[in-house]
Amino acid sequence: MNRNNLIGVSLSLIIFVGSFMLTGAAGAYWNLAAFLVVGSGLIAAMLISYPFHHVKNAFKVAKNAYANGHATSEEIVNMLLDLSVKSKVDGVLSLERNEAKATSSFMKNGLILLVDNYKEEEIRDCLNAEMAFFNLRRQQSERFFQTMARMSPAFGVAGSVIGLIGLLMGINDTAVILKNIPVAFISTLYGLVLSNLIFSPIAENINFSTRAELLNQKLVLEGIVAISKEQNSYKLERKLASFLSPSEREGKTETLRRITRKYVQKRTQPVESSDLLESDETILTGETEAA
Repeated sequence: MNRNNLIGVSLSLIIFVGSFMLTGAAGAYWNLAAFLVVGSGLIAAMLISYPFHHVKNAFKVAKNAYANGHATSEEIVNMLLDLSVKSKVDGVLSLERNEAKATSSFMKNGLILLVDNYKEEEIRDCLNAEMAFFNLRRQQSERFFQTMARMSPAFGVAGSVIGLIGLLMGINDTAVILKNIPVAFISTLYGLVLSNLIFSPIAENINFSTRAELLNQKLVLEGIVAISKEQNSYKLERKLASFLSPSEREGKTETLRRITRKYVQKRTQPVESSDLLESDETILTGETEAA
C-alpha cells in the first residue's frame, strides 16, 4: 500500500470510528458476546472449508499484496532493454550474471531459459505454464477472502437470533432483556463491517495485484522471447512500449541510446557487433522520421 492510500485509509477510518462516538455512547458498540459469536463461528467455518496451510498461505498472500514491493512496468521495460543491448555486446551467456539483478523470480527463470539456449516455443511453454499456475494460486487466496466476506453477515444474523432467543427467555425480566438486546443488534453490525470493510477489500486487492503481476509477467515473457530471437533493440523498445500507458512511453528511445552508450564505453576496443550498429542506426533513423 502506497503512502497516499495509507493516508486516505487512516483518515477514513478515523471518521468512520468517530461517527460511532457522535451518538454519545461509544462503549455500547463493544459487546464481547457478539464478537465471540461472529468471530468463532467464522473461524470454525473457514477451517472446515480449507486446510490450515491454505488459510495460512492466504493471509501471507494478502500481506504480500499490500506490501507494494513489485517493480513497475516501466522499470521492467528498462531492464529488458538493458539486457537486450548487453546480449548483443557481450553475448547471451553474459546475461547469466544478471540473474541476481532480475526484478522478480519470473524474470530470473526467463533468463535461465534464455542462457540455457531454449527455443522460443519452449520458453513460451515454460513461462506460460508458470503464469497459469501463479494465477490459479492467487485465485485460491482471493476466493478464501471472498468466502469470509460472504459468511460474515450470516454469522452476524446468527448472533442476532441468539440475542433474540435470550431476550424471549427473559421476557419478564428487564435486566435480561437489556443484556440480550445489544447482542442481537451489534452482532449484525460486526458481520457487516467485517465483510464490507475488511474481507471484501482484501479479496479485491489480491485480484488487482494478481492482474498487475500477470501484466508484468507477460511483459517479461515477450521481452525474453525477443532477446532469444536476437530482435533489433529498437524494435523491442517499440514492442514493449505498447504495454505502457502513453505518459510512460515518453523518453524510451533516449533511454535505449543511453543504455547502448553505457555498454559501448565499457568495451576496451571498438564495437564489432553489426547488430548493435544496426540498432543504433535504426534508433537515429526512427528519431529523424519522428522529427
